Amino acid sequence: MTWDYWICLYAQTHCAARGLRPSTIAAYCATLGQFRAFVEVRLDHRGPDQVTAQDVLSYLEHLRRERHNGDSAVNRQATILKNFYRAIVAMGHLDPRANPLAHFPRLRAQPRKLPTVLSAEEVQRLLDQPARNTVLGLRDRALLTLLYGTGIRASECAGLREEDVDLNDATIRVTGKGGHERTLPLNDRVVQVLRLYRQVRGAVKPSAEFFRSRWRGGLSRYAIYERVRRYAQQAGLHKTVSPHQLRHTFATHLVKAGVQLVTIRDLLGHRLITSTQIYLHVTAADLREAAAAHPIQRLAPCVEHLLPNVKLPFQPPPARQRTG
Repeated sequence: MTWDYWICLYAQTHCAARGLRPSTIAAYCATLGQFRAFVEVRLDHRGPDQVTAQDVLSYLEHLRRERHNGDSAVNRQATILKNFYRAIVAMGHLDPRANPLAHFPRLRAQPRKLPTVLSAEEVQRLLDQPARNTVLGLRDRALLTLLYGTGIRASECAGLREEDVDLNDATIRVTGKGGHERTLPLNDRVVQVLRLYRQVRGAVKPSAEFFRSRWRGGLSRYAIYERVRRYAQQAGLHKTVSPHQLRHTFATHLVKAGVQLVTIRDLLGHRLITSTQIYLHVTAADLREAAAAHPIQRLAPCVEHLLPNVKLPFQPPPARQRTG
């Protein structure tokens, strides 16, 4: 068996059967290709069925020490290799006892960081950046408004077709991870901005991309990231801003507005509620506000009557016992 054959088999049979996106499959193949290159250079061209757990540990150590990969990148590589060998075993091309990752040690979990979130004032500054007297400016304004107003991913936004946008019903249909479709309601303000862009853009085929470039093609996921980054810089926002940060902001603002977590999960397209629970975090401003609202503010006795120069005893003197 050759590496090319196994990687192709994994991509075209296992990954395709799971309904993964072509970009996701390409990323998996690129990761497996990096491991294959390591094996060819460092391990004397071993075949995929000759790799051992020690070989994989050496590769992960190589990523940390020589390529300076962090915990997240190393864990991702290990997970893809585990899934690769598990799939090859499931398809009957490798004996389960020969799976080098069958009893692989569990890696240290990456500390989960709180997402970067924009304030309402920062969102307003961002939305005010696109020009309102050009087609591209109105397109970008609609793009930013939709990302913040629905929390959809950049890939979902890039895949949005004309037929997916129903402004009369105030809904859009997006295709998320794994090919799962969901229909999302639109706020009246979002509908207004999208309708204005559609009018100035002109009619297109139902199957055409909703957001169009100056060359009449659809906006790619990369182009959407670039538009958000550029307008964040123009707005003077001194933090990393991307479509995913707008997605975090959308969810966090809904939590603060009192929307139930289950509803936010469905809007975001999460399969598990645990993926949504990260938005239950609170900010330092929330903590200060909670501390200021504590009942101790009015219940604790005041000592303001004590003068600064009054000398107090260390403790009350002991009570004198009465003598008969």
